[in-house]
Amino acid sequence: MLNIDCPWCGKRHETEFRYGGEAHIARPEDPAKLEDTEWAEFLFMRTNTKGYFAERWLHSHGCRRWFNVFRNTVTHEIVGSYKMGEKPPKLPKSAGGTK
Repeated sequence: MLNIDCPWCGKRHETEFRYGGEAHIARPEDPAKLEDTEWAEFLFMRTNTKGYFAERWLHSHGCRRWFNVFRNTVTHEIVGSYKMGEKPPKLPKSAGGTK
């Protein structure tokens, strides 16, 4: 089980959170103007990183705020969490994840 560090509430058990997918995605300004293939590309095509990855999480059973988590998708090690709009934490020198 994961213990996720909410930037507002501190460390909590993963059952308090909901996964929101890949972080730092450029979202379309006007989705109604997209062709079907463009919309499908936005909805379904994501980076499938093996290693360290920035993810969006919602503290659904806490402060109900969205934030980002930098996590290793292989080992589930969490390097850090940060508020939306902030830069992700730097990887530790020992981090040997692949992309």
